[in-house]
Amino acid sequence: MQTKIGKYRWTICSLVFFATTVNYLDRNVISYLKPYLAEAFHWTPEQEVNDYSNIEIAFKLAYAFGMFFAGGFVDKLGTKIGYAIATGLWSIAAIAHALATGTGGFIIARIFLGVTEAGNFPAAIKAVAEWFPQKERALATGVFNSGTNIGAIIVPLTVPYIAETWGWQWAFILTGAIGFIWLALWFIFYEVPQKQKRLSAEEFEYIHSDKVEEVVYEKVSWIKLLSFRQTWAFALGKFLTDPVWWFYLFWLPDFLMKQYGLSKTEIIWPSAMVYMIGSIGSIAGGWLPMNLINKNWPAFKARKTSMLIYAFLVFPVLFAQYLGSINMWLAVLVIGIAASAHQAWSANIFTTVSDMFPKKATASVTGIGGMFGGLGGILLTWLVQKNMFVYYTKIGQIQTGYFIMFCICGAAYLTAWLIMHFLVPKMKQVDI
Repeated sequence: MQTKIGKYRWTICSLVFFATTVNYLDRNVISYLKPYLAEAFHWTPEQEVNDYSNIEIAFKLAYAFGMFFAGGFVDKLGTKIGYAIATGLWSIAAIAHALATGTGGFIIARIFLGVTEAGNFPAAIKAVAEWFPQKERALATGVFNSGTNIGAIIVPLTVPYIAETWGWQWAFILTGAIGFIWLALWFIFYEVPQKQKRLSAEEFEYIHSDKVEEVVYEKVSWIKLLSFRQTWAFALGKFLTDPVWWFYLFWLPDFLMKQYGLSKTEIIWPSAMVYMIGSIGSIAGGWLPMNLINKNWPAFKARKTSMLIYAFLVFPVLFAQYLGSINMWLAVLVIGIAASAHQAWSANIFTTVSDMFPKKATASVTGIGGMFGGLGGILLTWLVQKNMFVYYTKIGQIQTGYFIMFCICGAAYLTAWLIMHFLVPKMKQVDI
């Protein structure tokens, strides 16, 4: 069946996967350079907590602000041009980190990176909505979203070695340059299905087998979108769960070094292992609802049931430190399972947008959710900053500070699921 209808849509999915990998590669580099920056800029322990937190908050604030415009920007210009502009600009921003000479310089570079990286997910979700039928969207989203794990795996395996060999500046330059390779491939292979000459007629019909909906490039106002309960369900779900993933991205290396006394290079494999486990959930998370849909479950029920399962799988992260007291790799395992469950959750929460909204609004609604996720990330970073400052620099109990954060992480998904269920108990597609 698949060979008859063609597989070009998966070429598009591969391009979106590549872009998402680059996106997370660029944003995550700094978390593994934290000890190098502390040495280079002579940070005291208090400055290491506060300055690094401020740099991270600057990125998230800019990311949230960028989401305010990113969805409408992509909806207006279209996926091809909108995605290309965003990727080109964030690649420049990533390289610009190498020019920073202190905390202020990094804050400026992170602001530029945050604003421009905001374009990735609105463009990615729009591409999936354009190129995949409803039943395959969660799987396609899971595949491209696994790029967040691959980017997070590549960073610990390469960045410490680059920093040790050539200096921390080259870590930013080399990773940032990869975005320009993607740009060339994007312009060669991407076009909307209606204009793509490489696409067979059979595959075109398959992509549009749910319901023929012409892609319309018009901006739907946020004021109108915020009047729908479906928008708030997605936004609040992102507000509560996005910050957890960012906590792992930006603070996992610090946790491993502080909790277990690991060196800059000893954290490489424990960190990478968390995201290797996480990559399983991204694809499996898309497979489960697709399998349920193929068994004649309604799409909305299949996604909602799957997301509840994933929410329960995150909960054991509360016991990460207890298990880690037995063996560090048990902590790595349970954090990895939580990361895997997050990726499975993420693949499905993104797909609820294309389920509930027409294609012309998917990027804008994704942008709203991304903005709320960024705001939630700022709040969680502020909590981390206060916890780490008190429990590490003041009373020397870093374990207590991280235990509080893991409790927040473990409870976030069940809370989000309940709120989303309350707001949208039954499937109702928005008519705009």
